[in-house]
Amino acid sequence: MQPPSLGPDRSSTGLDARIAGMLCYLGSFVTGFLFLVLEKQSRFVKFHAMQSIIVSASLIVIHLILGMIPFIGWFLAGLLAPLSFILWLVLMLLSLQGKWVKLPIIGDIAEQQAYKY
Repeated sequence: MQPPSLGPDRSSTGLDARIAGMLCYLGSFVTGFLFLVLEKQSRFVKFHAMQSIIVSASLIVIHLILGMIPFIGWFLAGLLAPLSFILWLVLMLLSLQGKWVKLPIIGDIAEQQAYKY
């Protein structure tokens, strides 16, 4: 299923859908859950909320696993932290621009799950 090629649809939260999409990423999975529950109409916001939840949860699990591996895991976790921050910023900025940014694998899962709610 391909996301619509047009801009974001109208949000039921009263916010511009682009701002709501950006806010989905701002507070990690917490704001993702919040907007997933609050949003009743915008597929754009629901998609970004679900993608935020999945990305955040995945990164937390990866960081925890790497943190348990001495030396190499700690080094990789240290490299992953700034990359995670950059990904977070990019996702917020692109959703603020109204773009349907679908990450590999995670984006497909997020799209399927978002349309169920």
